[in-house]
Amino acid sequence: MGTLQINVLGTSFTINAKEDSDYLKKLLDYYKTIIEQVENAATTQDSIQTAILSGIMLCDELYKEKMRLLKIKKQIDTEALTEVENITMNIINKIDQIL
Repeated sequence: MGTLQINVLGTSFTINAKEDSDYLKKLLDYYKTIIEQVENAATTQDSIQTAILSGIMLCDELYKEKMRLLKIKKQIDTEALTEVENITMNIINKIDQIL
């Protein structure tokens, strides 16, 4: 179980989670990187808007990654099905030759 002290966008609090503290620190560092990107690109100085935009950017990144993995999975499933069909046809042909 890990503990993390969070200090972002003018607020501070501590969380406890199942993950270890090093992992939580990496997540926070990544989130802070996203916040920096939003602050550099956006004209808003409102911390709530910055947090929301940062969350949307992370959701976008996650969604795109999920779609990429789904596409790969479908491709693998299609290739596996094709291979199974080829093996099945070879077995049928061998049975036909024997009979």
